[in-house]
This record gives sequence, structure tokens and C-alpha cells, in this order.
Amino acid sequence: MSADRSGEARIVHAVHGRQQRPADPAYQPGLVEELRQSYGRAGLIELYGRFATGDGVVDTMMRKAIWQAVTRSCGTGLQVAGGAGFKHPETFEIGNGVFVGAQAYIQGRFDGRCKIGDNVWIGPMAYFDARDLVIEDSVGWGPGAKVLGSTHTALPLDVPIIRTDLEIRPVRIGAEADIGTNATILPGVTIGKGAIVGAGAVVVSDVEPYSVVAGVPAKFIRWRSENDPTTNLSREERS
Repeated sequence: MSADRSGEARIVHAVHGRQQRPADPAYQPGLVEELRQSYGRAGLIELYGRFATGDGVVDTMMRKAIWQAVTRSCGTGLQVAGGAGFKHPETFEIGNGVFVGAQAYIQGRFDGRCKIGDNVWIGPMAYFDARDLVIEDSVGWGPGAKVLGSTHTALPLDVPIIRTDLEIRPVRIGAEADIGTNATILPGVTIGKGAIVGAGAVVVSDVEPYSVVAGVPAKFIRWRSENDPTTNLSREERS
């Protein structure tokens, strides 16, 4: 009788990271321009509510077209799942082949910057305080993971904190990094290229390239490859 192997891990091919993004249909640029000219930014944001949550072909097509019409720039191959939302999309620069998961929310600022590189995958229910945010190419962003781009100064002491000024600090996510489920990236943090942030981590300081961090607050666990000298250098050698 063979042993029960149902509890063993198995390796399967990635989907988003491997698939080739097809070109947008020929009508897409014309549709985007017609929407832009006919509705304007405010009208498009209102129109978005009609298509925000459905899973049908028309809803999916219109979500994509409206995102392309209202953002500062947006590449091809965009996918926007139901319930995904935005604020100040006119500050967004979105690359090619980006996936935005269900109920994800990107909150920009009227004078801010939000740049999302090519082939980025954003999981469901992710949240971005995208006042000064750059996510480079091929980043994986786990479900429920968050960026906080600002904090209240909490000064002066005799004023309720919610009424004190905001300090906006840039957040940078390096190419090919992977941010785990429900992780939180705090203002001013840079995540290095190829780094892994563990599920549920709270990242309060910069993460070095090709390192693995986890915990609350997040701490260095290891380099991604103990056998690769390019990712196993000391801090002094890497600086």
C-alpha cells in the first residue's frame, strides 16, 4: 500500500509572472479617447461606479478603459478585478501587464506621485497610501498588504492628533521584490530589489536587496541564496 503523500508540498508554474500579455484590442485606444473626451475626469470617476464590481465582459472592459482614461499614463494589458478603487488617479503612472486584485484600493494625493512598473501583481484587498510611491517592475504584492505613505506629526500636544499636519515620506519598492500577505510598509521605507517581506510583517526600516525579512517589527532573517555570492555579501561590501 502506497504512503499518503497528500500533505507534501508541490511545485507548479507561476501564472502572472510567466504569461505573455496580449496586445490590447484595436478598439481600445479609441474607446479610451472617446471616454476621456466625452466624460472628463470627474465624469469618468462617476461612471466607474457603474462597472466597479461586476465580473462580466463589459464591466471588465470598462474598468480597464476608465483606468486608462483617468490616469496620467497607463500601459497595455491592464487587468482590474471587481471592487478595485482609486483616489486621485490623475497622479498614477501604470506600466504594462499590471494586475489589480479585487477590492484593492490605491489612494493618491492631488499633488503626489504613484508609479507602478511593468508586470506588477497586486493582490486582493491591498491598500496603498500612494502619496509618494514607486513600485518597480515585476513586484508581487500579497493580498491585504499595505503601504502607509504619511503620518500625523502629533504636534502640538494640545491638538488632537487627527488635526495635526501630515508628514509625507516616499516609499520605494524595488524590482522583483515580493511583499507577503497582510504585510505593512511604513512611510519612508525602501524595499530593495528582489527582497522578500514575510506575511504579516511590519516594515519600519529599509530592506536590503535579495534579503528576507519577517516579524513585527520586521527583522533580517537571511539572504535569499546562501550559495550566490552576489546576494550573500556583507553590509559593507554591498554599500
